[in-house]
Amino acid sequence: MTTTPAPAVDRDLLARLHAAETQRFVDAHPACARLAEAGRAHMPYGVPMSWMAKWPGPFAVHVQEASGARFTCADGIEHADLCLGDTGAMSGHAPAATVAAVTAQASRGLTSMLPTADAAVVAAELSSRFGAGPSRVDRWQFTLTATDANRHVLRYARHLTGRPRVVVMDFCYHGSVDEAFATLDTHGGVVPRRGTIGAPVPPDLTTRVVPFNDVDALRAALAHGDVAAVLLEPALTNIGIVLPEPGYLDAVRALTREHGTWMVVDETHTLCAGPGGCTDAWGLDPDVVVVGKTIGGGVPCAAFGLTLELADAVQRSIELEDIDVGGVGGTLAGNALSMAATRATLTEVLTPAAFAHMEDLAVRWTGGVQDALDATGLPWHVTRLGARAEYAFGGRAPRDGAEAAAADDFALQQYLHLQALTHGVLLTPFHNMALMSPATTQADVDRHSEAFAQATAALLGR
Repeated sequence: MTTTPAPAVDRDLLARLHAAETQRFVDAHPACARLAEAGRAHMPYGVPMSWMAKWPGPFAVHVQEASGARFTCADGIEHADLCLGDTGAMSGHAPAATVAAVTAQASRGLTSMLPTADAAVVAAELSSRFGAGPSRVDRWQFTLTATDANRHVLRYARHLTGRPRVVVMDFCYHGSVDEAFATLDTHGGVVPRRGTIGAPVPPDLTTRVVPFNDVDALRAALAHGDVAAVLLEPALTNIGIVLPEPGYLDAVRALTREHGTWMVVDETHTLCAGPGGCTDAWGLDPDVVVVGKTIGGGVPCAAFGLTLELADAVQRSIELEDIDVGGVGGTLAGNALSMAATRATLTEVLTPAAFAHMEDLAVRWTGGVQDALDATGLPWHVTRLGARAEYAFGGRAPRDGAEAAAADDFALQQYLHLQALTHGVLLTPFHNMALMSPATTQADVDRHSEAFAQATAALLGR
């Protein structure tokens, strides 16, 4: 994406500060450096998945042990973890209830392609959290990732509507779903998002892209009559937090219903808004909800929920003989281990009381960042969504993804992340996000506030 350097930051000074933090990081992490070098022998970039190369510094920190909201690296340094697996560990690392459930289930079998008693309990729990709207999303299926859940939902939507296209938001995030790797060019055309590799077809064949918060653009996209589903996060998250304007999500619901199009709400990141995500917190009424990462407490699990009407239509439309060959499924989906982990995580860890604690800490984190911005006069802003908060380099909260992307500054981001890391705080590597868990403490938050205050002052030569 095109980046605009943040105002008031001297780039030569930024380079010197980054070099100093890099040296500090290298000096403190000789064991991690050795592990990284060993990894390069048989793994591209020296990491299990290529995106891990984006962590700040010349090599990734290697984790020795993680518990609660902290982890210890191979060099014995304890870190406050405000990344939490980019929501995959929002429950905290190794929560006791989840660990106990996983331990017990492991001795009884990990997977068998057959249901266990936990599955129905998890489905009922998800229905209680997300099924309060008039349409009642209360029929659930399970996958291992939200990407798979989104893919399956889009197949069902195309199957039942007979329509080929999907609408997504500009600069959205829905895992590695092909239809979502599309953005708008300067002329409003649909093009592959920067960095997309190996796209199976040009995205304009499958996808229409509209800016978030733009009701007129969505109305025009749906007017063609060929859109099966609108796939959206209730607030954009992976380009920085972009909140919906008042009435926007109601307009999305009204327009999708008017045009016979499914409204699919992906709560994978926005579950931070509360036990039932934004769907419950804001009283949304989607046709489908997708949720992943967080619900298994670190064990891979995701789910998609449909209304009773849609679930019945799916069941009526697919012959039993063909139910396993339609591109929906996965041999390990709904396995015994993931169901046990999810049941424990939802019923004993990510409780309403836990979310209240997490949100209070996110308010504290946001206040710490704002205090530093006020003290320095840096023209940045900070935004919060429930237990998730993020600072960005624009002077105001963005209205859509393109505006958020235009304010990004990769060099500045890398310095701030590395500086936080050398001060014992881990942020999400892809943006400036901090997430709270039930185990996060005020001390964890304050450690970041102190580091951020030092970093912003240093950027102004103070």
